[in-house]
Amino acid sequence: MDHESTKGKVQFKNVYFKYPCREDVTVLNGFDLTIEPGQVVALVGPSGSGKSTTTALLERFYETTSGEILIDGVNLKDIDPHSLHELVGTVSQEPILFATSILENIRYGKPDATIEEVKEAARLANAHYFIEGFPDGYETVLGERGALLSGGQKQRVAIARAILSDPKILLLDEATSSLDNRSEKLVQNALNTLMKGRTTLIIAHRLTTVESADVICVVSDGKIIERGAHKSLLEQKDSHYRALFRRQNSRRV
Repeated sequence: MDHESTKGKVQFKNVYFKYPCREDVTVLNGFDLTIEPGQVVALVGPSGSGKSTTTALLERFYETTSGEILIDGVNLKDIDPHSLHELVGTVSQEPILFATSILENIRYGKPDATIEEVKEAARLANAHYFIEGFPDGYETVLGERGALLSGGQKQRVAIARAILSDPKILLLDEATSSLDNRSEKLVQNALNTLMKGRTTLIIAHRLTTVESADVICVVSDGKIIERGAHKSLLEQKDSHYRALFRRQNSRRV
């Protein structure tokens, strides 16, 4: 698929999935979802409901057991892996960082990027100033798994990488779940920049991070049981989302 002409519409059509190592457990059970180009959709629900499996399938780490996943109407199985890698960007709870320089870690999103392009991506990700604070700046070597950085700094480097790669489709899998409040705000601001104009699928446990999504889908037992905007779901007295939201808020009091 051509990056420039791809609009970024994503469809899951009656998807069933079982992990090869656990074929007795159906993780996705007739999962149906359409995300329009540029739309932000969040999946919420209990652990083990199948939320994160959707991102693993979109990246083709696994194949569906049955059903199909489409991008702009084209089955994932018919998309060249290199093209798919260019179309889909991911920021996860524990980003993958390499034991090389910050520059090379960000440039992984676009290997031929200039230093100025890397710095601009870092600025947009709220990462430039802490990077410049290191004696070696962008040439600072991170160590295994980015050991030199805090959790929030790791996320902002990963976001800079995603900004540089300019994906059509963005997957955010618990991207702020392990951060403290200050780090979460910095990372969330960077994510808001990254999401602009991109088809985005958010996987979240913390419901306060998805309130601004265009559509929130509640997932249970491998399928979507409820969908709508934050406000409309809260106004439904018997909604699953409202119950989840109240439960989380009561824990914080």
